[in-house]
Amino acid sequence: MPIEVKVPAVGESVSEVFIGQWYKAEGDRVAPDEGLVEIESEKATLDIPSPAGGVVSKILKQSGESAEVGAVIAHIEPEAAAPSTTTSAAESSTPHAGDGSSRRPPAAPPSASGPPPSTASSTTQEAATYAVPRSPREKWIIRQQPPGASSPTGPTSTPVDEAAGRSRGASTEGGAATGRPPTGEPIAARPPVAPAAGDEPEAAAATPAVRQTGAAAPHLPPAADREEETVPLSPIRRRIAARLVEAQRNAALLTTFNEIDMSAVKSLRAEFGEAFAKRHGVKLGFMSFFVKAAVEALRQCPEINAMIDGPSIVYRRYYDIGVAIGSQRGLVVPVLRNAERMTFAQVEKAIEDLAKRAQSGELRVDELQGGTFTISNGGVYGSLLSTPIVNPPQSGVLGMHAIQDRPIVVDGRVAIRPMMYVALSYDHRIVDGREAVAFLRRVKEVVEAPMRTLLEV
Repeated sequence: MPIEVKVPAVGESVSEVFIGQWYKAEGDRVAPDEGLVEIESEKATLDIPSPAGGVVSKILKQSGESAEVGAVIAHIEPEAAAPSTTTSAAESSTPHAGDGSSRRPPAAPPSASGPPPSTASSTTQEAATYAVPRSPREKWIIRQQPPGASSPTGPTSTPVDEAAGRSRGASTEGGAATGRPPTGEPIAARPPVAPAAGDEPEAAAATPAVRQTGAAAPHLPPAADREEETVPLSPIRRRIAARLVEAQRNAALLTTFNEIDMSAVKSLRAEFGEAFAKRHGVKLGFMSFFVKAAVEALRQCPEINAMIDGPSIVYRRYYDIGVAIGSQRGLVVPVLRNAERMTFAQVEKAIEDLAKRAQSGELRVDELQGGTFTISNGGVYGSLLSTPIVNPPQSGVLGMHAIQDRPIVVDGRVAIRPMMYVALSYDHRIVDGREAVAFLRRVKEVVEAPMRTLLEV
């Protein structure tokens, strides 16, 4: 009796998942609790372990398909009932000594007096390779090879090429005037025949464009340059798209900007970074400074840490800071719970752990839920300036950007300093421009003078 592999419940309100990579194929053996398949929901990605040891007898849902929670996606034959596929395959492929039907007489050598094989047919049958289309919109591509070629490097034959060849060959008979081969013979099979001296005017009249310019036939772009691939949206990407559209439609979004001198932070990292890493086992990055600065600014501007709930405003007196992390599956925003209670080292350790598990798809659903405010660091990708989108039902998001040396005025003199643009996007229904500007000014003050967090000034 085969054992059914079902899609488990992966979170509240999640009814459908996306089948990712299968770690086993049909006929493969699998151990108990060994990873069998990767599934992806709108909130997290996780692996389904094998419920028992045995052989994967049937895969019902392929990679890229969707499946409902509780649906059967594969069957496993238990170890005791699993047939020995290796032995049976070997027995079927090995001929028996007494079985005369399994042996075939050697092919007779070709007769010396017989006609030679057709060059055109052997070229077409033996040297043609077929590129399988990766999507329904692609077409079959036939690539012709000269005899003896080991890789498909010859000219490409497509329906467009063949049509063009027929139209060019129709103006002459058998290709005599233009030196083209007759229809059905590959163009590269034999060189063009040079026209006689007396035929030059007639040939020029037949093909004036080619004779006047000396240019070759127009070269069509290779088919590989115009490929298309259609893939379904993953649940995470669909969820991201839905939430971004929801934020744009339901909130009155506005963005304000400021710039921060990063000299003090860079000096602290240069002076204490090595000692910090030795003591805490993690590097001292920029994100911990901005998390602490954001908490200080949210205390001063509580509207940005609040949310609208129908006709009411909910003010949160705790600070759960979401940190946007880009992964191969899309953007995820795990949350630092009670960031106001965390030290610099705890913030850096938590972010490092969340980033690693985001790349490997091991984040838990509860780590992606909630959050009162979000920080997005586009500077790691080289972004100089952007307008981040609020993650509903939050009311604000802080965007960090790349650090660049720029000339600024310091004490009446021009100096070169490492500067960073910061952006605050906020819901104007609950946050006024005054609070938004005050928030960024407070972030600027704390980052430019990190000692403020210790002195609480």
